[in-house]
Amino acid sequence: MQEENVFSILCRPVRRLLKERGFEEPTEPQKHLIPRIMEGKNVLLISPTATGKTEAAMLPVFHKFLMSERKPGISIIYITPLRALNRDILDRMTYWCSSLDIRLAVRHGDTSTQERTRQRQSPPEMLITTPETLQAILSGRTLRRYLKAVRWVVVDEIHELADNKRGSQLSIALERVRELADEEFQCIGLSATIGSPKKVAQFLVGSGRDVEVIPVSATRDITFEIVYPEPGPDDYDLAAKLFTHPEVAARLGVMKDLIEDHETTLIFTNTRSTSELLTSRFNVWDMDFPLSIHHGSLAKTTRIATEKGLKGGDLKTVVCTSSLELGIDIGHIDLVIQYNSPRQVTRLLQRVGRSGHNVGERAKGVIIAMNSDDALESMVICRRALKEIMEPLVIPPKPYDVMVNQIVAEFMSKPRLYFLQAKNLFSRAYPYEDLEEEDVRFVARYMHNRFPRLAWVSEEDEVIIRPRGNRKTIYRYFFDNLSMIPDEKTYLVIDVAEEAPVGILQEAFVAEYAKPGVKFVIRGRPWKIL
Repeated sequence: MQEENVFSILCRPVRRLLKERGFEEPTEPQKHLIPRIMEGKNVLLISPTATGKTEAAMLPVFHKFLMSERKPGISIIYITPLRALNRDILDRMTYWCSSLDIRLAVRHGDTSTQERTRQRQSPPEMLITTPETLQAILSGRTLRRYLKAVRWVVVDEIHELADNKRGSQLSIALERVRELADEEFQCIGLSATIGSPKKVAQFLVGSGRDVEVIPVSATRDITFEIVYPEPGPDDYDLAAKLFTHPEVAARLGVMKDLIEDHETTLIFTNTRSTSELLTSRFNVWDMDFPLSIHHGSLAKTTRIATEKGLKGGDLKTVVCTSSLELGIDIGHIDLVIQYNSPRQVTRLLQRVGRSGHNVGERAKGVIIAMNSDDALESMVICRRALKEIMEPLVIPPKPYDVMVNQIVAEFMSKPRLYFLQAKNLFSRAYPYEDLEEEDVRFVARYMHNRFPRLAWVSEEDEVIIRPRGNRKTIYRYFFDNLSMIPDEKTYLVIDVAEEAPVGILQEAFVAEYAKPGVKFVIRGRPWKIL
């Protein structure tokens, strides 16, 4: 008996757009996820990159939105860990939302003042944002009111958030949204690779709520190869030309041969400095080689140009860090090279999963080992990856600094918070499910004793009170701690010839090395400090 096409259960406007886009058969994740969302279940989908996860989540959400009564405000929140991923999702969703007459917007740190004003005056029905910007929205006067309409929350690349304090902060933020929303909203989590799916699923929905995990095999058609190059006669000549060791030259030679045998290649490294070193060596070897670099310390314009170059077919190779691990659309990749051991099974699967997205094509990864230990470690990781044995994910248990941040966030809209209120709010978030009232008292005392004071505490009345006449301190503390990403001072590098930003340097590097005449490498090229 022929299996029913799950697209048939979607409403006519959505089916019409599917036909326009040429989507006739659902992907494996879509077959499993669409019916669950239509049933109203909270779900976590685990599936390889480029298998249609975003559409699997959003098509049934669009159907349910169109079939329900429209309410003024934000009905759909789509959360990603990166601004770049926000922009990518905006590009992908614009077609669907404009065709279905759903107001769509993105809001994050790069959003212009004009666009922010427009959103306050006419709120989007679907908002794409980051965890930090959601915090700011919850603490604002106008947009906060629009959260009453929330009915669906999608958290993309959830594995990037669950094991750190950004995730702890997000889990409490979602509980605060629940307190504002007129009805219980549906949670949908998306991830490519994950080590503790049940734990992450509970993190998504909060303590005690029902959630279903939908796993789609992460290893699909995937192959790994480990290469441990040893230098030959030609490598000694190349090493002299590149001012490097013969072993490095041998590795570069193997990578160049692999690149030339494929259409488009990503070379992943474990550090930004290694990315810069490899790119600079390739540039010295062949300045005309169509290669670029991508990592978080490069200027935004450089990163976007690289992403567009890959997608448009203008680049053959990009050397990158984890900045291209996530699901940003960069077009077709047919080979992934991992320079050095990837150290983790989940990282290897995530990175190699960026390749082989054409129908019937395999994901292909080659690990370039530095030494025998590196090769042995890589062999173990590859074997575990093929068996889908991944590292367990550890969620930080009840971090106190996030609690302080969130109590201050509550003070932005209310004058006091009772101990019991705070305990009930926080303990509904999965990282705080074991929270005791004594934990709340400890955090409250810290806020009371700190200078400048963040709260007055009455132990007798069991209440935490916003300090009177101290609003500036509260505001400053909240916005200074809006992000749980550790803050490090950076310096912008400007190309004086082009008057354009190149990238950023960390304070530690600048303090030790930044003097007039000093040369350094960024964007794969040497620069001189004037």
